[in-house]
Amino acid sequence: MSFLDKLAILLVTVGALNWGSVGLFGFDFVSWLFGGSDALLTRIVFTLVGIAGVWAISLLFRPMRDEIPDAMDR
Repeated sequence: MSFLDKLAILLVTVGALNWGSVGLFGFDFVSWLFGGSDALLTRIVFTLVGIAGVWAISLLFRPMRDEIPDAMDR
């Protein structure tokens, strides 16, 4: 798994947790952390989460591969 894949999964997880807190508690953690929903930094984080979500879609269509080489492959 590449660095970009791991970063995308991390950002998608942040987005999912944020949406979960909005749905359950009505609290937008990202907006609170970065200064409101119209703040530039908040919009950047939301944009990065969106891009990461699009990237993560590609993970669904990649072939699975073993991280540890099989003894028969040596």
